[in-house]
Amino acid sequence: MTTPVSLALAIGALVAGAVVGYFLARARTRREEARPPGPTVAELLERLVRSSANGIVVLNRFGDMVLHNPRAYELGLVKVNQADARARAAAEQVVETDEPMEIDLSPLEARGRQPEAVLGQVRPLGDGFTVVEAVDHSEAIRLEAVRRDFVANVSHELKTPVGAIALLTEAVLDAAEDVEEVRRFGGKILRESTRLGQLVTELIALSRLQGAERLPDLNVVEVDAVVREALGRTTLSAESADIRITTDNPSDLLIEGDRTLLVTALSNLLENAVAYSPAGSPVSISRRLADGMVEIAVTDRGIGIAEEEQQRVFERFYRADKARSRATGGTGLGLAIVKHVAANHGGSVGLWSRPGTGSTFTLRIPAHVRPEPATEPAKGTKTSPAPRQEKTPERTPRLVVTGQDSPDHGGNL
Repeated sequence: MTTPVSLALAIGALVAGAVVGYFLARARTRREEARPPGPTVAELLERLVRSSANGIVVLNRFGDMVLHNPRAYELGLVKVNQADARARAAAEQVVETDEPMEIDLSPLEARGRQPEAVLGQVRPLGDGFTVVEAVDHSEAIRLEAVRRDFVANVSHELKTPVGAIALLTEAVLDAAEDVEEVRRFGGKILRESTRLGQLVTELIALSRLQGAERLPDLNVVEVDAVVREALGRTTLSAESADIRITTDNPSDLLIEGDRTLLVTALSNLLENAVAYSPAGSPVSISRRLADGMVEIAVTDRGIGIAEEEQQRVFERFYRADKARSRATGGTGLGLAIVKHVAANHGGSVGLWSRPGTGSTFTLRIPAHVRPEPATEPAKGTKTSPAPRQEKTPERTPRLVVTGQDSPDHGGNL
């Protein structure tokens, strides 16, 4: 039986609990009202990691990823949802020693316009966790390499035409009264100065391709337009050498690239073919699509290149036939420029050659995939604009263009 005292105690406890609950709820409401609007510290830290220009990955003691940002994928720190094996091995060592360390995370193979020099720093976070931070040093490495190579190239190559111009000028001064001698030496000075100007121009172009300047943005480019413009540039030298250039039929192929650089590369291949072919021999251009790559092949019936020299022809200033290079005024930089243009487009350049038979240089560039034709949108629906596409006006060179050459890129001459 409940006594009045116990009933009073129960009612008092109930009232006291209600009062305490009321004040606690009111205090909680005040704290929530006093809390400033916006993200929490944890949310801001997550945003910071994801927006960082460096690749960041947090690993646990087992090497599993706990956190990473999109930049880690771009730098190759994360592949197929796993951290780079070099980073995981370094993280294990950092957990054991509790000391930070630096590692080289540069790509093991060339990837065109992708980062080439990536340096990683692994730091302990405690409790078996580590953070790997990857920084892209490609631009600094390229600039240093360009500076070093440019100084070496200038000191090695420019001294020859400069010295020749100085000697020829002295000869002109000594023969000032002899009109025939002045005319003869003057012609030589003109040839040397022209070669000097071409050498400087190609050195600057090569330094840009190697990273001294920011690479141009890639656009959708018509392969047929590149071939037409390259043919136009080679018209004069081909006619002077009595070389007949033929092409296969238009292909309507598209590639992702910079039209100016691509035309320069193809022009260099054509000029090279003309320079190393005997008068009256043919040079042909063919193009095709193979395994997602557009292949543009330039085939000549010239002197050919020995097998032991085929890997070196893409080096700066290397000349397979030095006597012919001097006679044609070549600088030895044309094929090096072609190689770097291809690499900067994520492609490559190949060579098939046989001495006494001829050569085939094949420029391979990733193809642009045409978008699927979209169905007509419903009335009032907005559509996305088509990707930008560069077009070149039709310019018909004074060269023979036929469809008779086989587009065989294997070098069967």
